[in-house]
Amino acid sequence: MAQSVKVSFAVLFTFSSILAFSQPPKDTAKEEQRTIYLFSGLGADSSIFMNLKLPGYHKVYISWIPALPNESLTQYAGRIKSQITVKNPYIIGLSFGGIVAVEVSRQIKVEKMVLISSVRTKDDLNKMQFFFMRLGLYRIIPGSLIKHTNFLIYSYFGARSTNDKKALTHLMQDTDVSFFRWALKSIALWDNKEVPERTIQIHGTADRVIASRLVHPDYRIKGGGHLMVFNKADTISKIITNYFRD
Repeated sequence: MAQSVKVSFAVLFTFSSILAFSQPPKDTAKEEQRTIYLFSGLGADSSIFMNLKLPGYHKVYISWIPALPNESLTQYAGRIKSQITVKNPYIIGLSFGGIVAVEVSRQIKVEKMVLISSVRTKDDLNKMQFFFMRLGLYRIIPGSLIKHTNFLIYSYFGARSTNDKKALTHLMQDTDVSFFRWALKSIALWDNKEVPERTIQIHGTADRVIASRLVHPDYRIKGGGHLMVFNKADTISKIITNYFRD
């Protein structure tokens, strides 16, 4: 019986690339190579990615952690990267999560990265938005307003359908106001001008949060707004899958 177990173990080890689901616990290299870490948008949870279809990949959702007083994006990335436990990971970053992902990629080696409705460098951000954030006007925005949705917010984020509006309302209501204000401050002070390697950028032509005219993405999604990862997930899923397989 013991000899039979040893033979079975050897067979599984040899053909682990085919029978990945049967690998013994210590042989995780193949599984680790196929793990995707997803950084959601500012204050958002993993539900924003619920419509993405990435068969064959193990998805790990990065959890936002509280920011420390006067902490920079670089310092924050240095702490949150502890949630990445595999070597050479695949990463998907959405909106503000994409900015954090860029900072993480400067500290660890990343196999491939996808930025959705996000930016590669500070030069992709709206200069006027930068100006107002540097003035610190985010401090005077009432917390109730940050958590509130209305027709202007729906239009700004490109939420058109009932499902879009429900998803955005859920995300806004769950926003941590303190974290929101820290994020705006940290973006205003972000100074990265280095384009990350092995990275593609997917952006919507109708994005008003991060203006499409300011970025130079690898893929433009016609009519896509800032919520396109939710309402145009099929198209985005195909792009990501093809890129990760190349």
